[in-house]
Amino acid sequence: MQKPPVLAIDLDGTLIETAPDLMGTLNVILEREGLAPVSLKQVRGMVGQGAKIMLQRGFAAHGETLEGARLETLFEAFLEHYAEHIAVESHPFPGVVEALEGFRAEGWKLAVCTNKLEALTRRLLDELDLTRLFDAIGGPDTFGVRKPDPQHLIKTIEAAGGEATNAIMVGDSAADINAAKNAAVPVVAVDFGYTDIPVAELGPDRIISHFDELAGAVSELRGAMTAG
Repeated sequence: MQKPPVLAIDLDGTLIETAPDLMGTLNVILEREGLAPVSLKQVRGMVGQGAKIMLQRGFAAHGETLEGARLETLFEAFLEHYAEHIAVESHPFPGVVEALEGFRAEGWKLAVCTNKLEALTRRLLDELDLTRLFDAIGGPDTFGVRKPDPQHLIKTIEAAGGEATNAIMVGDSAADINAAKNAAVPVVAVDFGYTDIPVAELGPDRIISHFDELAGAVSELRGAMTAG
C-alpha cells in the first residue's frame, strides 16, 4: 500500500512570523551584557540555524565572539526567557491555516521540520492552536541532526508516515533548500522569510509569495514528479 504524500514545512519565517519575539529575547540578553539592541531587519537575517547560532550572530553584530562557557550560560538564559515570551507577537503568516487545512482534506500528512528545539516548537504551535494540523514535528534534537543534513528532513517525513520519494519541502532559507536538495525532495521557497540570501539565488523548484499560491506550486511539482 502506497504511503500518503507528506508536506514538510519549516517553522520560523515560513509558517510563523517569529522574528519579533526572537528579537525581544535576543535584545534582553544583549542589554544584560551591555550591548545595544539589534533591529528586526538584522534578526530576520540571523534566524534559520537555531537559537544558539542566532545568539552568536547577535554578538557578532557588535564585533564580539561568543563561545565556550559564556555561550552556554547565555544560551540557557535565552531559552528560559524565550519560552516564557514565545507567542507575544508571533503569528502564522497569512493563508497558512487555510492552506494546510486544504492539504489535510486532500489526504496529505503534514510535518514541521525545523532547527528550533522540539519543545519550543511544540510550545509555540500549542500557543497558536496549530499543533492539531501536524502529524510529526522534527527539531534538531528530535533525531540528533539538523538541516541542511538530509536526514533531518527524511526522518521527519518518515515520522509523519511517508517517505522522501513522495514528499515536498517548504522553506525560506539555504538550510531548508539544501536539506531538500540533499534528500532529493522537491522544494518550494517562500520569498517573505528569514534569509540573508535571496531565495531565488538558492535554486528552489518553485517560489511563492503567499500561502494561497502553495497548492498550485505543489500541484505543478507533483505533475513533474509523476512525469519524471
